[in-house]
Amino acid sequence: MKIGLDFRAVTAAPQSGVARQTLALHECVRQRADTQALAFTAAPADHPHRGKAVCPVFASPVEGLHRPSERWRFERHFLPEAITVHGIDVYVATVNMGLPIGLTSRQRERTRWVLHLHDVFQLTQRNRHGSFWREKAYRFIDRLSIGHAVRLADAIWVPSDHTAQSVLDLFPQAASRIRVLPNAVPCEAWRCMQHEVFAPPRYWLVVGVRELRKNVPWFAAAWAQARRRWPDLIPELVLIGHPDDVPGAPEGVRFVHGIQDAQLASWYRQAERLWHPSVAEGFGLPVVEAAACGTPVASARGSALDEVTPPGAPRFDPHDTDALVALMHDLAQHRRGPADAPERLQAWARRFDLAAHAQRVDALLQELS
Repeated sequence: MKIGLDFRAVTAAPQSGVARQTLALHECVRQRADTQALAFTAAPADHPHRGKAVCPVFASPVEGLHRPSERWRFERHFLPEAITVHGIDVYVATVNMGLPIGLTSRQRERTRWVLHLHDVFQLTQRNRHGSFWREKAYRFIDRLSIGHAVRLADAIWVPSDHTAQSVLDLFPQAASRIRVLPNAVPCEAWRCMQHEVFAPPRYWLVVGVRELRKNVPWFAAAWAQARRRWPDLIPELVLIGHPDDVPGAPEGVRFVHGIQDAQLASWYRQAERLWHPSVAEGFGLPVVEAAACGTPVASARGSALDEVTPPGAPRFDPHDTDALVALMHDLAQHRRGPADAPERLQAWARRFDLAAHAQRVDALLQELS
């Protein structure tokens, strides 16, 4: 069996959650018996991925792969013929959309099509696009692209029951094709990765700040309030992300960006606690990654976080500032409870390890064969 995977997320943003899941899926497919994995991507003329993936002749800028014009060139003018030439049996679009456009009937029937849909927030949440009209344009284009992929897909893989229901609400006609494939977290790798970081003696950590749904400005304001009330008790706050994405962040917040996974693992491991205040998550990867590192977590109630938060971990309403400040005071005083034992957290996180992910991927691919 030849399986093609959309590798554009790995090319454009190798440290992103979607890229990590694409790499995990590629590894699971590569290790299957009698299976060949082929990556498909667009890239600059001198990009190293041109030596390991199927690429169009035309060059594409890494920072522009998300643009509608680049997506159209790749999905309409390259993918249909490339997939046919390479005899792909199953093709997986890994970035919420991206299945080929303009297939002939024969091309459509020759290959089984999979849409890996991580969430539908491009359609349901406000996103950062620089201007009102740009946001409107992207919302319209994304609705067309995701709608096309949903119609073409023989299977739609989603990371959580919450995302499955969200897809069903928007596309009820897809009900029979939706399958849950929880995200992969290579627990041993996260546990063992080491890289020196210059961290404060005590700090709380938030990973991922760009999207508005991450709710970071609200959380940082609550932290600042708690810090003013109990300056000797509340730890410092470290945000993994760029300061431009949290304008008006309170004084004292530390931003860390442009780091590799080994550095992120060290930030996880040395943190007193990971906080995840998001109001909407398709999965909640940092929660499981922190647990894999043995770090306690506290997460907002709702969305997919109800499925991926370790048992016994503190939860909070992502809109109730007073309750969050009180919880911060309590957790700063009592840093770890029985549910926060590193061994317990790591044992729980193993349900998302690569071995479990590979078994589920294999079962889903067998459905398509």
